[in-house]
Amino acid sequence: MSHDPIATHLEISLAALQRATSDAALLDVARKIAAAITAALRSGNKLLIVGNGGSAADAQHIAAEIIGRYKHDRPGYAALALTTDTSALTSIANDYGFEQVFARQVEGLGKRGDVLLALSTSGKSPNILAALRLARERGLVTIGFTGTKGENLRALCDHLLVAPSDDTPVVQQIHLAVAHGICDEIEQTLMREPPRK
Repeated sequence: MSHDPIATHLEISLAALQRATSDAALLDVARKIAAAITAALRSGNKLLIVGNGGSAADAQHIAAEIIGRYKHDRPGYAALALTTDTSALTSIANDYGFEQVFARQVEGLGKRGDVLLALSTSGKSPNILAALRLARERGLVTIGFTGTKGENLRALCDHLLVAPSDDTPVVQQIHLAVAHGICDEIEQTLMREPPRK
């Protein structure tokens, strides 16, 4: 390893991405996640995404790839990051507590057949766990992205992607890299289908 923090970080990131690339179970679950989101969007349902901190930024990023475009011009599909409405976030946190900032939005916006994608590097964030519990009760498809310390999310997720690292920035990088691959798969699949009426 280099004594240069930048080079060291890149080396650690590359090693983790190489582990992810050769992880058959991770790739299999990523394909299943792409298929689940594709099926929901095809049926007119929506993708809701939650996360804290850097994962909140990733939630926004992923939603933009789905509702806007990833690489190709095509119809927009319903995707919403529940991390962006400051009035909703602050009023819910003030009235119900920060643990409910995402669950309350899932309650108001989510319906059976929608997908909740929860990004949590630790798998322990109370507001993420509360949102997943409510989503399960409401009949949403639940998907988790976490790191090696977040296996406890498995009980609340229909599909759980575990990045092969416990280093938060590296876990987030793997999440976004896999999410980009999933966006590509979704886009290519939906573009092969006849246009929606």
